[in-house]
Amino acid sequence: MKFQVIPVTPYQQNCTLLWCESTNKAAVVDPGGDLDRIEQAVAHHGVELEKILVTHAHLDHVGAVATLAEKHNLPIEGPHKDDLFWIEMLPEQAQMMNFPPAQVFEPNRWLDGGDEIRVGDETLEVRHCPGHTPGHVVLFHRSSQVAIVGDVLFQGSIGRTDFPKGDHATLIASIQTQLWPLGDAVQFIPGHGPMSTFGQERQSNPFVADKNLKQ
Repeated sequence: MKFQVIPVTPYQQNCTLLWCESTNKAAVVDPGGDLDRIEQAVAHHGVELEKILVTHAHLDHVGAVATLAEKHNLPIEGPHKDDLFWIEMLPEQAQMMNFPPAQVFEPNRWLDGGDEIRVGDETLEVRHCPGHTPGHVVLFHRSSQVAIVGDVLFQGSIGRTDFPKGDHATLIASIQTQLWPLGDAVQFIPGHGPMSTFGQERQSNPFVADKNLKQ
């Protein structure tokens, strides 16, 4: 699996274009905005979009989902159904945050932990990781040891939990039970900022380093 990280929106959210080399089929993960930038990347790599994937339904991650889906007739997979209330609030979120208008959308497929997603011949494993939002999911490509974690985990930090239905203890548990077992060598693409590895975060992340979480 190949991928390109594309920062979009004033929040510099990491949208990810990923594709299967053998079939040239591709997916866009979390298209929050700046569709021209995303479409330029698709054209540059000469890949064929077949679906949109969503980790969670905060505006900066999904603001352009409906527009992209309609323009290219693409199915939407994700997030978990517990983020439905965030999707329904998209027009209000956009107005409050001075973003371009954002349309409500209905995923063709809600995702849950244990599900699998196909992109061409590649398979992504789904992990349900609530805490930042209740319906947040993480996508893991086992053969390349890469995870797309949205706003669950960042280099040196973790997702905010002060939004509606966010919960700090739940987020920490998601990281410990759903991400760490995948292995220290896993590289992850966060929702914002640079990539890191689970091993590095277990060593040095002040919120979830092993030494800081020991009782």
